[in-house]
Amino acid sequence: MKKMQEKAEVFRSKNAGPFLITIDIMFDTKEEFDDAVKSGVINKKTVSERYELAEEKVDILVFPAALAVKILFPRKISSGAPCDRDVYGAQQAGCLEDFL
Repeated sequence: MKKMQEKAEVFRSKNAGPFLITIDIMFDTKEEFDDAVKSGVINKKTVSERYELAEEKVDILVFPAALAVKILFPRKISSGAPCDRDVYGAQQAGCLEDFL
């Protein structure tokens, strides 16, 4: 069975302003998109556990017209603050790479 990052054409994270992270998952085909969404593997419970957040702090937006899913949650440390090790938020998708 393929992992999510193998199914998705785009699997990336980035800042959504200095206080939020967004993870974008975009698919090439409607079939792959539908399979991922219907599987239920992309859910608030898993995201909140992986990032050690309360479920209510996680938003998951599904965009069928774009064959995309966007996950949004607050950063633990604002971008550029002392001790921030990922100013652009580009390394945050790693916790979800093993989604099936």
